[in-house]
Amino acid sequence: MSNKTEKIKLLSKEYRNYTAENLSKLVKIKSLSCHEEEVQKEVVRQMTEAGFDEVSIDGLGNVIGRIGTGNKILAFDGHVDTVDTGNIANWEIEPFSGKIDKDFVYGRGSVDQEGGIAAFITAGRILKEINYDRDISLLFVSSVMEEDCDGLCWKYIIEEENIKPKLVISTEPTNLNIYRGHRGRMEMHVHFNGVSSHGSAPENGKNAIYMASKVCLEIEKLNKNLAVDDFLGKGSITISEIVSGSPSLCAVSDYARIHLDRRLTWGETKESAVNEIEKLISGLDASVEVLNYKETAYTGLEYGMEKYYPTWKLENNNKLVTQAVSIFKALFNKEPKVDKWTFSTNGVTINGIHKIPVIGFGPGNEVMAHSPNEKTPIEQLEKASAFYAMLAESVSL
Repeated sequence: MSNKTEKIKLLSKEYRNYTAENLSKLVKIKSLSCHEEEVQKEVVRQMTEAGFDEVSIDGLGNVIGRIGTGNKILAFDGHVDTVDTGNIANWEIEPFSGKIDKDFVYGRGSVDQEGGIAAFITAGRILKEINYDRDISLLFVSSVMEEDCDGLCWKYIIEEENIKPKLVISTEPTNLNIYRGHRGRMEMHVHFNGVSSHGSAPENGKNAIYMASKVCLEIEKLNKNLAVDDFLGKGSITISEIVSGSPSLCAVSDYARIHLDRRLTWGETKESAVNEIEKLISGLDASVEVLNYKETAYTGLEYGMEKYYPTWKLENNNKLVTQAVSIFKALFNKEPKVDKWTFSTNGVTINGIHKIPVIGFGPGNEVMAHSPNEKTPIEQLEKASAFYAMLAESVSL
């Protein structure tokens, strides 16, 4: 083990409690999508305290901490927004307590995914202490609005701020495994147009609910026959909402709409997914709509994108993946598990649209994401901060 590797491990251990306390401070500040201003102020404070060279907030509200001045960019991404608590009766601890014991930091966002942010802030502090001087600028991004619209924050960073890293490390929870992809997703509405008639004479109308119901059963069949990828698994589709309308409850329904949650495996695209539904509604007075997202960030900026989030993956032999594996082995003296997320991340824009390589490595188990009694192991926070610092020191872009 090199002297630098040993120093990074020692400092990550020395700052173990510092990392946990920083995470606790973030968890204590409720930070739903579009309402991240207060927690971002705390991120700015923590990055400044850690000695980052520059800390700024962009127009969408992402906090970007910089270390170094090189021409190439290596970025670390963690989204600071969280989902809400759900039924509070399911929580054994107060969701925003930020409780710390000897093993865990507890509370909403500790896993998904402020733990990654706390760990990379510590990594930045470590890098400053060991006099980081590579010709690579390091950007540590505390991003916003991911829970509402994954990838939107990086659409803004890449397309509006013109920041294009050579590699992005997503700090979404991986249980300290190395992840190299996940399925994509998209949201669609299918609209059905009927003709109303009096409920006493339904034969005189055309019932939109009946049309929708028949298509729903065909969608259930479609789900069983979607494509399968050896690494990412099977595509899927489900109906998550159905609504209808009619002139009165004594009339035949003249409108119905279903909401489709479509998960896309490798080789499936927006066009292929839309085409599948269009075949099912052929001959009906019906149409498919791919939805759009547009909301106002806490900065006051209105911004949006289409709700199509492309599938992405890096190959197992990708040089950046193999380097990450080597760095893990050097730090922890064991082979990492190389795998994928079950859910979607900002990688949909970074790699899925803009083809910038993404590697996932984060503290916390993804099964805890969006769940009550969320908690992240402090040991994983320590190891994640070491991994981020070591990767910054040694990866070749």
